[in-house]
Amino acid sequence: MGAPPKRHPDDGLSPAELAAKYGLSVSGARPGLPEYVRQLWARRHFILTFSRAKLTAQYSKAKLGQMWQVLTPLLNATVFFFIFGILLGGRGGMPMSEYIPFLVTGVFVWTFTQQSVMSGVRSISGNLGLVRALHFPRAALPISFSLQQLQQLLYSMIVMAAFLLGFGYFPIWTWLLVPVILALQYLFNAGLAMIFARLGSDSPDLAQVMPFILRTWMYGSGVMFPLHHMLVDRANAPKWAADLIAMNPAAVYMDLMRFVLMGDYSQNNMPPHVWLLALGWAVVIGAFGFVFFWKAEERYGRG
Repeated sequence: MGAPPKRHPDDGLSPAELAAKYGLSVSGARPGLPEYVRQLWARRHFILTFSRAKLTAQYSKAKLGQMWQVLTPLLNATVFFFIFGILLGGRGGMPMSEYIPFLVTGVFVWTFTQQSVMSGVRSISGNLGLVRALHFPRAALPISFSLQQLQQLLYSMIVMAAFLLGFGYFPIWTWLLVPVILALQYLFNAGLAMIFARLGSDSPDLAQVMPFILRTWMYGSGVMFPLHHMLVDRANAPKWAADLIAMNPAAVYMDLMRFVLMGDYSQNNMPPHVWLLALGWAVVIGAFGFVFFWKAEERYGRG
């Protein structure tokens, strides 16, 4: 009889022990938070380029092309003007020369948040081919889509500036604060986009529900009318309730933008701590959204 076969050194080792012995790691495992941030920073050029490509391709099949970046919110503003500014008398005593810049500014700023959320909801479920084919931090997708919406707003602000100048609102020193507001709103929008990106990856039907949620949020944020006029003067709500509703982030960023662009407009009822609110919303939602999204990094694109 021949000699018994030699025992291999790996016999009896568990899969985990074999992986540790040969330096193997789980494919697609979630890295630690500092390492995740480092990976995102290393792919900053991809994030910027991807957002630009999406912006360019967004209206590539339309005859008017990129003009729709500005025409869409302008058409919305026109509809709101006839319904709330003329038919329903929602101007709150503002003259037309004040109400129209008020409305246009609100619509453009609101659209920035609205589209960031909607693109965030679909950022994972709508890009599964990319998610499954390449290894990269998945947070790059909602961050990139929010950046796309910021670039679209920057184009739109040329039209906003034209409206302001046309109605007698000329540049003053507070216009220098616009980049600060946009930076805070972008952090807030990106955090919100990451929250809904994770929720949307688990529940694709969320993309069908979000337009109704966002429409309700829009009406509760004073996009097309002064909140205090509509709530206190028209609906007889207590002032404390109107103040509380005015602290919601969409209303905060819109009122800040209106204030720095238009000066102390007559219907401005912002709380004195509005800058702290803007900073708080940006930091809290931005940080929470990032961590919330990172926690499910291993699940995106699977199943």
